[in-house]
Amino acid sequence: MSNTEATPTLPTHHWSMDYPMTPASARLARLQTRRRLTAWQWGGDIDDAVLVVSELTANAARHGRAAGRHLWLRLALVEDGQLIVDVSDPIAAFPGFGQVGPVSDADECGRGLAVVREVALELEWFLRPDKGKVVRARLAALDG
Repeated sequence: MSNTEATPTLPTHHWSMDYPMTPASARLARLQTRRRLTAWQWGGDIDDAVLVVSELTANAARHGRAAGRHLWLRLALVEDGQLIVDVSDPIAAFPGFGQVGPVSDADECGRGLAVVREVALELEWFLRPDKGKVVRARLAALDG
């Protein structure tokens, strides 16, 4: 867990979108992520990136629901080719973040963060001032 944002790396590409707090948002976020990363010709595993976006947006829609609020997705490619995926929801806490174990085929619920941890270089969360929290995953470029 982290309560302050890490030192930013300069993005070479950046895109963000707000989504309603519904399960359908994960599907739309997946489609838009695939299109965006393909257009940017990102050198990483786009399927892994889409999986990360799907899990994080689904979690935000499921656990971060607050009346009249949206979830926020941000994709940024940074100078070294890494992809930063930020998903924000209005809840300023993340109980159990550090207690996620390895993925088990038997566990359907609670697998999202474990799956993200397996494909991401880094997974953390921090507060988004006056707006809740951000869950951030970093993914490597395959050629870097």
